Order: sequence, then structure tokens, then C-alpha cells
Amino acid sequence: MKIWLAACVACAAFGVAHAAAKQCIDSPGKVLEVCISTSGGGAFYEVRRAGHAILERAALGIVFAGEKVPQVSRITGSERHSHDETWEQPWGEQRMIRDRHSELRVKLHGDTPNSDAFDVVMRAFDDGFAFRYDYHGIAPGKPVEITDELTQFRPAGEYRAWWYEAYHKERDEYLYHSSTLNEVTRAETPFTLESPQLYLAIHEAALVDYASMTLARTGPNTLKADLMPWSDGAKVRRTGPFITPWRMVLVGRTPGELVDSRIELNLNEPNKLGDVSWVKPGKFVGVWWEMHINRSTWGSGEQHGATTQNVERYIDFAARYGFNGVLVEGWNTGWDGDWIAHGDQFSYTRTYPDFDLTAIANYAHDKGVQLIGHHETAGAVTNYEAQMEDAFALYQEHGVRVVKTGYVRPNGTIIRPSADGSVNHEWFAGQYMVRHHQHVVETAARYKIAVDVHEPVKDTGLRRTYPNMMTREGARGQEYNAWGDPTNPPEHVVILPFTRLLGGPMDFTPGIFDVAHGKTDVAKRVQSTLANQLALYVVIYSPLHMAADLPENYLRHLDAFQFIRDVPTDWERSKTLSAQIGDYIVVARQQRNGPDWYLGALTDEQARKLDVSLDFLAPGKRYLAQLYRDAPDADYRTNPLAYEITERTVTAADRLALTLAPGGGTAIRFKALE
Repeated sequence: MKIWLAACVACAAFGVAHAAAKQCIDSPGKVLEVCISTSGGGAFYEVRRAGHAILERAALGIVFAGEKVPQVSRITGSERHSHDETWEQPWGEQRMIRDRHSELRVKLHGDTPNSDAFDVVMRAFDDGFAFRYDYHGIAPGKPVEITDELTQFRPAGEYRAWWYEAYHKERDEYLYHSSTLNEVTRAETPFTLESPQLYLAIHEAALVDYASMTLARTGPNTLKADLMPWSDGAKVRRTGPFITPWRMVLVGRTPGELVDSRIELNLNEPNKLGDVSWVKPGKFVGVWWEMHINRSTWGSGEQHGATTQNVERYIDFAARYGFNGVLVEGWNTGWDGDWIAHGDQFSYTRTYPDFDLTAIANYAHDKGVQLIGHHETAGAVTNYEAQMEDAFALYQEHGVRVVKTGYVRPNGTIIRPSADGSVNHEWFAGQYMVRHHQHVVETAARYKIAVDVHEPVKDTGLRRTYPNMMTREGARGQEYNAWGDPTNPPEHVVILPFTRLLGGPMDFTPGIFDVAHGKTDVAKRVQSTLANQLALYVVIYSPLHMAADLPENYLRHLDAFQFIRDVPTDWERSKTLSAQIGDYIVVARQQRNGPDWYLGALTDEQARKLDVSLDFLAPGKRYLAQLYRDAPDADYRTNPLAYEITERTVTAADRLALTLAPGGGTAIRFKALE
């Protein structure tokens, strides 16, 4: 339910036949100034913060098939509005979100038919800005093809970039690295820039029926929008009129200000689904990690993991220890053999003989637990779409309220059949797949089912519009710590909050207690301490969190397991207390509709001592701080399971000294005492 605490205030709009060649707008607190201008046949924007340039003059516009690069001759008018509203998320990292921005709509005239009359809509927030194109001048229903987007980003000054190369085989599942901005080639977003004075993050919002934007460096300190194309080279196909996704830049004095920005959500449309009380955050266990460490298999046979007996064992564990759901992978036929190459053989309604869906669903229901469904497609999108209605109907019949989907297939090889029977190969986040994911989430909503997408199109805040789009993978998650070729280094989880997680929730699947899982080489196992695994539940936000390890490994450490049992996945408010990209992060979150707070602190391979103020706690209240922390001799390389649990009474006036081991962390529950 959305709550309006302050009305949107519209300032006097104006339009003129021959407006000035430059139009500017300030953010509400006059922190940022954004200007749009025309010059030499082009349209441009530039941004200043506190009087200093942070983005130099950069190009705007779109090129259409059959037309030359448009010459934008003039600004024909402009409108200004201010907006101040507070709205409520049905679930999220922050319940009440304020949307306070200034908007400038600049009307432009170009010399090609499709660019004869179009607008650039700019929104300025105190912590960033965004713009989109509105091609309202294209005739209704007229088909158009975009061949290029001219949008540039030209940061002023020297920056280091946190990024990975776009268009590679494993989609978004790569380790981030740091380089100078001018060493960047072609990067995915969110794309984060760091300088001693300022932090920037470039991303997009409200990606609907358009190609995903990557960034190509085209010159010194110059990045250009690079749209992931169709197999025939076209970038986007639309019919007129249309609007584009928002191009968004977060601006912060600290890396924590990037993390705590809510601009992306504010740029998306409000909830379109109506009553979404059926969308429930929670925690789950399941048949998953055991396959990754080769204890069982997805395919049928003696080691098949998704058997009735094995799933009932997980259901018993979930019921005993208070988990909402049990994920089951490998239950449906199609997993035998090279399933990645033969995704068209998956059935989403036929089970393996040793998996009784009805019996398991009834068993779970009697125990107060829900099954979490699984639809791996191997990128065989046509096969999945042909079965999707029946598949969701089957899950609805058995009380399944969340489905995890997957698209494990090399990037650039998604099969799209043509009407003539020929086969096209598409990128994982081109317009074809953007449309597909939209189709999935809308279909799932009709069956009152939420979605957790792996190998997804990146998150751009659509969870506001479609609250059943709960979480995604879209980065190197915990499974890489099982495969060992190599595993994620300790710095990975202190880079993700400032990069991938700026896009939205991530299903990282934390909580591995048996970090070695039979491996002696540190680079082939989980490179963290046990306390670090606990802190991930607070630092990495997801409304659905998995306790990913095997039940028997939790039974060996029930005292530490208590934190996973206690920690919520739905929050009243969240705050990044202290951070440095790639080094450390400290995050505090208050549980929704409750007084308790939780804190997670992570470090990279370096041991650290961090001094943390508790001024986020309610003044005048006493809390029992339950600390789960690295023992003095803990080290992810030599003694990862060394932890200690202590308690002390604290107030908002106190400070805590946190000692983090190499690859370590601290997790704290602040339990209100009065």
C-alpha cells in the first residue's frame, strides 16, 4: 500500500517557441545543478555539484535506422516541476522512501523524421540525477529501429573504476577489478567511480522493452551508452511513441552514500499489481549446495538429490528451526546428460519418479513450510514460454509461492527461432531477453507467485512496479565457492555492495559453515571465516535469503546458527555506517515493525579494527548486544571456524570496537530490552 505523506507540488510550467539554448535545474537542496543545451547540431548535458563540474558536457540523443545522425537545431520549450512524496514499500531494505526531486523537461527539434520533436526529461536529486528520452513525436504504431544511442558520461577529474568486461561468456558472473577510468574498455553497469573527493555510480532504471545498457570508453574520461544488440545488429525495436529507460548517476561524498541512495526505486513506476500481501519475504533451506559440492546430482540416478525422502528431511529441518521455505532443484525431467545444450528437453510439469510433488507439498503444508519451486531453462526460452502457464498453474495448485528461475547458457547463445525456422543467437540481456523476463514476472503475478531469477537481466528497480520480482543473482555468488576454479576472494563481498547491489537485491546464498567442504587449498574453498558468513545476511540485502549449507553442518554450530534463525529479511530502515570499496563495510538495519537492530561488518583479506558509533539505536533505550565475531586466532586461511559469541548491554551513546580477522566479520543483534 502506498502512503502519500506530502503532495507532489507542480511549479509553474512554461513553454516558449524559441527557448534559450541552455536550460538548467537545481536539485531540491541545491546540491546539484544539471543543464541541457544545444550547440553545433548536438544536444548535451552537464552537471555541477556545489559549483564544481562533476560531469563535463556530454552528448544526448538516439540514431534511428534509415536516418542520419540527427542534427538537433534548437530547444523549442521547457517545463519544470518539483516533486516531494513519501511512499511505502510492501517489503524492502527501507519501508518508507522519500522521493524528492526537481524535474526539467526540455523539448528539442531535430532534422530527421523520428527526431523532429522529442524531449529529454531530467530529474535532479540531491544524491544524483537521471534522464530519459521521450519520443512522443513518432506516430502511434509506427515501427522504428534504434541503431545507436549517443548518450555519453564524461566524469570531470581523475577517477578509479570498479568494473568487469561486458559481453563475456558467463554474463555478469565475473570478479570486479579496479583500474583508472581510462583503462576501461567495455563495462557492465552498475559502474562505480572513486576519487578522494567524490563517488559516482552509473546505471539505469526502469529497463522495460529496451536493450540493456553497457558502457564503452570512446575517449579520455568519456563513456558512451552501448546497447546490447539483437543478433542482426539492431539495438532496439519499438513502435511510436515510446520512452526509454532512465540513465542514472548516483553521486556521493562517501561510498556509503551510494549504497543508501533510493533514486533507482524512485525512478520506477508504483506497484501495478494491487494487493501483494501474498508476496512474503523470508529465509529458506534446500536441495542445492549438496549438488554443487558433488554430494548429489540434479539428474536422475543413485545420487539424485531431489527425492521425496531427501526433501522431507529438509522440510523437517526447516520446520524445526523456523524457516519459511525449502528450495528443491532437480525435481523435473530434463536434467540428464548435457542439459545446458539441451534445455528444450526440460519439462516443467513432469517429475522424476522418485519425487512425489503432491506428497511433498502436503507434507510441507502440514509442517507449516512452503516449497520453493525451480525452473531452470538453460536459455531455451521458447520451450519455457510454451509451458509457463501450465508450470505456474501446477505450482499454484501445490501452494508454491516462490519460483527460482535459471538461464545457464553461454552469453550470446540464447536461441531465438525465426518464423522461417532459422535459429538466431541472442545476448542474455538484449531486448529479446528483457521482454522475456517481463513476460515471466507478469505471468507469475497472475498466479500469485514471486520470482527469484538467476542468470538474470540486471536489476533496475522494477521490484517497485512488480513487487513479486523479489531478488536476482546477477553476479558471482556462493556457488563459485564450491567449484574452486578459483573461488571468490575475500574482497569480493566488500565490492558487491558498491557495484552489483546498487542495482537491487541479490540472492548470494550465504551461510556456509563448512567453508573447507573437503578442500585443503584455500583458493578452492570458501575464502571467509564463519563469522563473515553470518554478517553477509545483513550486508548483502535480499528479501529472500538462503541458509545454503547442509543441515548437518548447522547442527555442529547451533550457537552460531542462532543468528541466521534470528536475522530478518525485511527492514524498517537501513544505514551504511562505515565503508571503503574493496576493503570493508559496516551496515546496520532495523527489523520491520520491531525495535531490534542488526549489524553486519565485513573485511577483505586484511585484519581490521573498526570503531562504530551506535547512534543509530533509539535514544534512551537499552539493548542487549549479541555479538557473533571472529575469535582472536581466526583467519580465513588457517582457522576459519574460530568464532566467539558474547553479550553486553548498550545504548545509542555507546561505541563498539570491532576486531575483524582476515576474511572475517562480525554479526550483531541488538535486542531491545525496554
